[in-house]
Amino acid sequence: MRSRKILWPTDFSTTSSHALSYAIEMANLYQVSLRILHVVEQLSGAESFQILVISPEELMQSMERDAAARMQILLDGLETHLTIETVVRRCEENNIAEQIIKEAHDSDCGMIVMASNGRQGLAHLLNDNVSEQVANKAHCPVLIVK
Repeated sequence: MRSRKILWPTDFSTTSSHALSYAIEMANLYQVSLRILHVVEQLSGAESFQILVISPEELMQSMERDAAARMQILLDGLETHLTIETVVRRCEENNIAEQIIKEAHDSDCGMIVMASNGRQGLAHLLNDNVSEQVANKAHCPVLIVK
């Protein structure tokens, strides 16, 4: 862990941004680089595309370009001397947790720092909890920030 980069998955939410400060702190502590990941979720269901004048593939490419632009804005606002890598991945099977775990493994990350979605009660039971899935399946330590 102490010589391998930190992975920070983001959905660009406020909660996710809060976890960034922890990811930077951990990267500074261990003097490692930071890898920022955004997973573009595949839209599902034919009804999602009925009103579109572009193809589903064109829509996904547009979403990936938007994510890359948002990533650049995020980087421009950071004041750190860390080495930072960014990556935007497409999630074909709508399993974001598996994409995060795969990215951590493929890029040899020593830790994942990510935000909790903060759902509680019935909402927690009815919705997939990405951070919980990552924590349960990752092969490296996972820090979940509320």
